[in-house]
Amino acid sequence: MTIKVLIVEDDPMVAKFNRHYLEQVQGFEFAGWAASVDEARMLLAELKVDLILLDIYMPRTSGLQLLSSLREQGSVVDIIVISAASDNASIRKALQLGAVDYLIKPFEFARFQAALSAYREDYMLMKHREHLSQEQLDKLLRHSMGTEEEKSGTLPKGLTEGTLESIWRTIQKLESPVFSTEEITAGAPISRISVRKYLAFLTEAGVLEMEISYGAVGRPVYMYTVTASGHEIIAAYI
Repeated sequence: MTIKVLIVEDDPMVAKFNRHYLEQVQGFEFAGWAASVDEARMLLAELKVDLILLDIYMPRTSGLQLLSSLREQGSVVDIIVISAASDNASIRKALQLGAVDYLIKPFEFARFQAALSAYREDYMLMKHREHLSQEQLDKLLRHSMGTEEEKSGTLPKGLTEGTLESIWRTIQKLESPVFSTEEITAGAPISRISVRKYLAFLTEAGVLEMEISYGAVGRPVYMYTVTASGHEIIAAYI
């Protein structure tokens, strides 16, 4: 069973990258793209979709207005917000209206993959079980609230303190405050894939900020800087 996904995003380049990311995650199927809320409504009237990847900043009508109207109509389609809107009001409103996750642009593929993987697990559990045990329910809730390990400063599964410390030392030695994945890979004896995982974690934890710049061929280049509170936050992990 595949999860059918509608992308609602007014920027064609961003929509293209979101679709590219989506097609790399097993169990999902691209169902369509809407460049406006009006287009989204037309497609939703024609298509059966399970999940919407929803931008907030849209022409004329915002993504939050679409989400609100869907809930008023009784729609139970799931929503993952993917937006540059990082203000508390937008985030709170999206979550109150039932968004299952919220990704702030720009983001790493690792964060996108984690969101979809967690959603897929929840989707399959809810789809095939009429009743849930307390353990299963707790697992579902932790996907949205964060695990106790994440709250206490323990590294996520698959990351180690030693490797994180090595990457942090490499960041500290860089001459420029703005750096790329490639610069960290060159300075630390770690694979590029592993470096990207750790940088994604540091970004999500608030240690780093990330911006996307587009190269000559349109490929995204992820550039990072240490946040004002980054040194304080990293101290909880190493």
